[in-house]
Amino acid sequence: MTSELPGCPLDGMNLDEMSVELAIRQLFDYAAALPASDIFLTAHENSVAVSVRHLGTYKCVAAIVASAGRHFINHVKASAGMDVAQRRRPADGRWLYPMENGKRLDVRVSTIPTLYGEDMAIRLLDSSIGLMELENLGFHRKSLDIMMSLLARPSGLILVTGPAGAGKTTTLYSCLQYLNDGTRKINTIEDPIEYVLDGVRQSQVNPKIRLGFPELLTSVLRQSPDVIMVGEIRDPITAETAVRAANSGQLVFATLHAPIAAGAVDSMLALDVVPYFLSTCLIGVVSQRLVRTLCEECRMSFDLSAAPETFRDIKHLLEPGQGECLYSSPGCEHCNHTGFTNRTGVVEVLRATTEIRQMIVERRRAREISDMAVRQGMLDLRHGALLKVAQGVTCMEEVVRRIPMEYLLPED
Repeated sequence: MTSELPGCPLDGMNLDEMSVELAIRQLFDYAAALPASDIFLTAHENSVAVSVRHLGTYKCVAAIVASAGRHFINHVKASAGMDVAQRRRPADGRWLYPMENGKRLDVRVSTIPTLYGEDMAIRLLDSSIGLMELENLGFHRKSLDIMMSLLARPSGLILVTGPAGAGKTTTLYSCLQYLNDGTRKINTIEDPIEYVLDGVRQSQVNPKIRLGFPELLTSVLRQSPDVIMVGEIRDPITAETAVRAANSGQLVFATLHAPIAAGAVDSMLALDVVPYFLSTCLIGVVSQRLVRTLCEECRMSFDLSAAPETFRDIKHLLEPGQGECLYSSPGCEHCNHTGFTNRTGVVEVLRATTEIRQMIVERRRAREISDMAVRQGMLDLRHGALLKVAQGVTCMEEVVRRIPMEYLLPED
């Protein structure tokens, strides 16, 4: 399967031939058309490489002469309200970039000094796309049913876990959008605010004035919210305060880093949360990965009659005709010769039952908690990924690429 993207208009560019404003417009138009979530400018000895992240995959698409690259970076820094003269310290900025089609890209810019100059990362957020409904995030019907039951609870702690770029923020926003019906006061604490939610009170951390997650969360609790979203639990104070809020009658959402849903318990205990207090407030954990979806225009099937046991463990979840083939897409013009056209979630949703709460108090291992959740109806990452492959949504190579093998292999 190839992974070629369309040629970038900046490849080999010299700013003597093209104004920097035109160059920026062409690059942003190119990235938006792919679409790309990020643009990267990386400094080398004699050039600046231009790369994009498309459907979660990083790829270099152009190289420009070093002097042109520096000019380009300085212009973006100035537009994002950053100090152009400051090149020896990391910096951040923001820019609402007007597109020719009338849309505005919310551009988040960060720089870092390197051996040959500044590297720049540009995050592109198109607020006009709108938020996704939970039903469209890739949840299997079993997982979605559990998720909806968690959202119906008046209080408690719901954690969303996964690596960077796994779609955690999208899931959080979708949950808040579902709850934002005018009957609840909803406050968020974010870093940064990625999308504006009408009717939701959104606050952004500001480390420059020592306004972090702990300080904002303490202040938000004085605002008498019904629902609180914490962008990320990073420290013991935030973890303890979130647990206290969930035990005091608020419905609290938060993200943190953990490899599987049950691993969120270990992550919280590592932040010195008292097991009993966590067990009394935790109502559920979502763990997710994003996998690329196969292009339906060039998708090909391969008969599995020689390996009939491939999908044995999920046969009860398959519709008639599913699980008889493996699929792959070689690439075509429709998918920019990548073989993929979008991304979807592989999601596991753990419900904190009475048995699991007791296991938290006893500090049982994450794998034991996960096994209990599966016995009680959780569709774990392994079975969720196999289901996507059997349905022809993605391919086995993509699943192995995105999910660590230890979570794909069956238990001994």
